[in-house]
Amino acid sequence: MFSIKQVMRLKPFMALRFASSQSSPKTGIVMLNMGGPQSSENVHDYLLGIMTDKDMIQFPFFQNKLGPWIAKRRTPEVKQKYDEIGGGSPIFKWTEKQGQLLCKQLDEQCPESAPHKNYTAFRYVTPFTDEAFNEVLKDGVKRIVVFSQYPQYSCATSGSSFNAIYRHFRKIGFPKDIKLSVIDRWSTNPLLAKTFADLIRKELKQLPEDKQKEAIILFSAHSIPLKTVNRGDSYPSEVGATVQMVMQELNYCNPYQLVWQSKVGPLPWLGPFTDDALKGYVKQGKKTFLLVPIAFVNEHIETLHEMDIEYCKDLAGEIGVKHIRRVPTPNDHPLFIDALTGIVKDHLKNGGGVSHKFLNRCPHCTNVNCYNSKKWYADICNRT
Repeated sequence: MFSIKQVMRLKPFMALRFASSQSSPKTGIVMLNMGGPQSSENVHDYLLGIMTDKDMIQFPFFQNKLGPWIAKRRTPEVKQKYDEIGGGSPIFKWTEKQGQLLCKQLDEQCPESAPHKNYTAFRYVTPFTDEAFNEVLKDGVKRIVVFSQYPQYSCATSGSSFNAIYRHFRKIGFPKDIKLSVIDRWSTNPLLAKTFADLIRKELKQLPEDKQKEAIILFSAHSIPLKTVNRGDSYPSEVGATVQMVMQELNYCNPYQLVWQSKVGPLPWLGPFTDDALKGYVKQGKKTFLLVPIAFVNEHIETLHEMDIEYCKDLAGEIGVKHIRRVPTPNDHPLFIDALTGIVKDHLKNGGGVSHKFLNRCPHCTNVNCYNSKKWYADICNRT
């Protein structure tokens, strides 16, 4: 049973969900993301899903045995981190709220495709991909827009979610009377850049006035293995494109650098790493920093623990950083909700479908599942 306080906290989200579900939805907006455990008890299963997903992580051998072993070994450490940020990830709360606000605006601006309803489809925790699409089909929607919540595309994140959708419908078949279309990336959306620029300006003003101009803006994104980069994954270039658009919006007001975080395992990953960059700049005499989670659209473990606790608190104290702040993720920022709305609105008005970029595989791709998945999307999304 929920406590009175829990019910009161849920009421705004329940009201929005009820409003979007009063009549049968015509258009379903399925919002893809990795997800995060809502309680520390779910951490092991979450890690197990990641470590055994060959689209996310490729071990050189024995993944079916090595993956579960690593998940079990890392569970206590990761569980403690979730306990330190309140016991679970808020990513479901934010994804739901973003989707509900998005659909509310779509109902107003796109009456021809209304009513719209949002569905959250997580990769490694409930609501899983199959759960989300089972609900979509149960609701009897006429059109499905699969909307990746990773602005910058990577085969390991967005690609894994899209492949999971393909595997689900490979088993049950895709209904002939439903139109499916895909929004796979939106790294250069102008309102996304304006959202981050606004958040950065506000955070810069929280620094001492004489330190604001000298603050180094570190745009931090989740790293990926170098072998993934060398295979042709477009993620690094798309993250870089977002950074450039944000800095252009800020009129290049401060020095800045793109850095990478969340490395896992012994293999070489894309750098420079965020913690190493902080150490390197301190050696150069720099002492004022602003961290920007440029590839994350809502708060979760990488922002609330890795950036806030491990970098801004523990590491900053260790290396003598005097001033450091972390920019919030977009969450429910009005400009960001407008960005989401505009992306889907334009997609609907332009007929949807699927982009040529999405259907084009990396030049050194050897993933048969990826080949079959993209072929399936080409067939389903382009049919009349």
